[in-house]
Amino acid sequence: MLRASSYLQPIHRLAPTRVWTRQSSKYSKVIAIRREDYLTWERRAPLGPKQVNLLVEEFGYKVIVQPSAKRAFTGSEYEECGAILQEDISQASLVVGVKQVPIDKLLPNKTYCFFSHTIKAQADNMPLLDAILEKKIKLIDYERLVDSSGKRLVAFGQFAGIAGMINILHGMGVRLLNLGFHTPFMYICSTHHYASTTSAKVDIAEAGSRIRLGQMPTALGPLTFVFTGTGNVFQGAKEIFQQLPHEFVSPNDLKEVTEHGDTRKVYGTIVTAEDHIESLDGSKFDKGHFRKFPEQYRSNFADKIAPYMSVLINGLYWGVGDPRLLTCKDARNLMKIKPTATKGLSDKLLPHRLLAISDISADPQGSIEFLYNVTNIGDPFEVYDPVSDAATRGVSGDGILITSIDNLPTQLPREATDFFGNLLLPHLIEMAKAEASVPFKDITKVSEEVMNATIASNGELTPKFEYIRHLRNERLHVSSPRKKNVLLLGSGFVARPVVEYLTRDPDISITIASASIGDANDIAKTYRNTAAMLFRLGEEKALDQLKALISRHDLTVSLLPYTYHPQVAKFCLACDKHMVTASYVSPAMKELHQSALDKNLVFLNEMGLDPGIDHMLAAKCFDEVRAKGGKISSYVSYCGGLPAPELSDNPLRYKFSWSPRGALLAILNGARYRTNGEIKEIHPGGSLLAYTKDVDYYPGLNLEGYPNRDSMMYADLYDITSAHTGFSEVATALLKIGVINGEPNPILMRNAPDIQWHQLTANLLGLEANISIDDLKSEVLKRVSGNENKLKAIIDLGLLSDQPVAKEGTTIDALSALLSKSLTLRNKIFG
Repeated sequence: MLRASSYLQPIHRLAPTRVWTRQSSKYSKVIAIRREDYLTWERRAPLGPKQVNLLVEEFGYKVIVQPSAKRAFTGSEYEECGAILQEDISQASLVVGVKQVPIDKLLPNKTYCFFSHTIKAQADNMPLLDAILEKKIKLIDYERLVDSSGKRLVAFGQFAGIAGMINILHGMGVRLLNLGFHTPFMYICSTHHYASTTSAKVDIAEAGSRIRLGQMPTALGPLTFVFTGTGNVFQGAKEIFQQLPHEFVSPNDLKEVTEHGDTRKVYGTIVTAEDHIESLDGSKFDKGHFRKFPEQYRSNFADKIAPYMSVLINGLYWGVGDPRLLTCKDARNLMKIKPTATKGLSDKLLPHRLLAISDISADPQGSIEFLYNVTNIGDPFEVYDPVSDAATRGVSGDGILITSIDNLPTQLPREATDFFGNLLLPHLIEMAKAEASVPFKDITKVSEEVMNATIASNGELTPKFEYIRHLRNERLHVSSPRKKNVLLLGSGFVARPVVEYLTRDPDISITIASASIGDANDIAKTYRNTAAMLFRLGEEKALDQLKALISRHDLTVSLLPYTYHPQVAKFCLACDKHMVTASYVSPAMKELHQSALDKNLVFLNEMGLDPGIDHMLAAKCFDEVRAKGGKISSYVSYCGGLPAPELSDNPLRYKFSWSPRGALLAILNGARYRTNGEIKEIHPGGSLLAYTKDVDYYPGLNLEGYPNRDSMMYADLYDITSAHTGFSEVATALLKIGVINGEPNPILMRNAPDIQWHQLTANLLGLEANISIDDLKSEVLKRVSGNENKLKAIIDLGLLSDQPVAKEGTTIDALSALLSKSLTLRNKIFG
């Protein structure tokens, strides 16, 4: 379809033309178009060359354009139309742009006009607003240029709708391919790959022809597109949708369409507030009343419409307090609804009817609660999994495809600039009259529309926008007692007491992210304000999911193995979040120390028993000695989480209060310490057990101790953990038969045949799987040098039993799973 160039479209609402000549040495006004440097992909401008030419030739304005290599219109195009291309824009009284201005680029005592995104007291842009007030800038916001009915006069909305619709059609193609279906949508590109709307329509019409020919897999069922809103966004989206073979139906007919519709076309339905908003008291919907008192209404969209939609095109304006279209709970319910479809040549069917959402409103946690972050043009898609309540970037994974780009029109920058410039021009002439130095109350001869769009003037908010200050203050009051969100990574033995302690404060909410979802759910059911979600760090897209989780919480507590802490810490740095872990400070963690300081973040390490409480007890001891005038000649620390003597009735004389895997791997550590002025070094691999010695400080307890890790990193010796006598002897036996090994073992992979413990032990000793138990005992006895006590311990631990082995990938993980069932330290508080 051909469209008249915006250069040829009339400019509405201009004052009667005045003829200005260039004979005068003075211009009537100086306007500057600033460079867009807020977003990488921003290629638009508020005015195109044609509008600049009108300002210069017909109104006698001087227009300065800051050079920009990425602006869609070139500098020479502006120069040819009378603009002056230069870096310095300080001469201008009015500076116009598209998106937010970096604070350090704001010039004081100027009038600025751009999309400031401050009218809802958006937290991210409050520093910008504060700087505008401080620099006594007059701020005019395009978003508030409205007529008497509240309709926006200047907007890119139509092009947001066009781009948002093209993008989701492209996304549907690659998402469905990922799910195993080739569709005609594969021939549609992302919007920015097209030079114009016209060229995009050619490809979309071609895809439509293929749909009309029956090339859409019948297994998908009839595809239904639901459009919310009827404004410019909808008009743009509809313009693209209509290039496909289509039929619009009423919301009441959606169910019928999903059951009996034709797969050779797509179906659309337009949903207005009247279709899904209902009064809580059962009275008839009143739009005016709803706008004033949204809290007195609810939405039935999730029950009445969403079950029958394949794709949601959301262009809805959502105000604070408005009922949401979809909540997180709604999303979980929608995953249970299957499409009505006929299997094709394959047996594949879609996992659920709702496939995709294009949220053109780009309002995080607005009308769609589970839209936590906007996407961007370079990385436009994510898949939201309602089960884990997390999204991963890309088009793969379980859940709903979402795109939510907040600068969609810049994907069609030349068309969008011309369209917007034509709408803006008459108001720009009015804006130029609003000198920044003139107090707001003294401004005259400026249109009511511009006055009503002025947010700040002379260091103060204007009367219509005083509510921003009140809204900020309310949020401060709300935020002080608001729930703090804690992300707990892992659900092992340490997790339960952490959750118990933190939930003593009713203002703390906890999310437990764990691969052991059963354990996490057990904890979550026990304590208030606690939720569990499945999270497997080794899976594809797991790092994207982890970063998204960290960004939504105030604090991350990592109970993962220490090797993962540096990656978690890097994401915390990127998201400006605090972090706590009980692990030792590894070299990789230590490297992040200065970065955390620079961001004023706390990364608290060594906050357990060992290390942790032992540090505090040592410091207390040193302080007391020095306070009494004493000197410290030697310090030997024995530390370990010991069971009470009556509970040490097992071969290891030990019960696990933390990760069995971690405790067993600690046996393989080396050690380094100083004694009698001499540095002792023990190599990793199990050698430290040979240095075990009896600890007789407490005659009533039969204890032994062995060296632990590198104590030289501390100012004083800190080198010995302790255990009841017998631990080292049995641990040595476990090393001998090869179960304390962290290397992957093929017979313990999840897809390997089931195996029993006596078979695994035989395998580790190089014996046949069908060896008799008596013969196996004899072989084990040989491996432990004929030590009957060690053999008995191995039998008692279940290593020669017919218990099934947990297929955890490595022998140490399988052993940890076994011991966690029989040797877990529990108490009455934590269960």
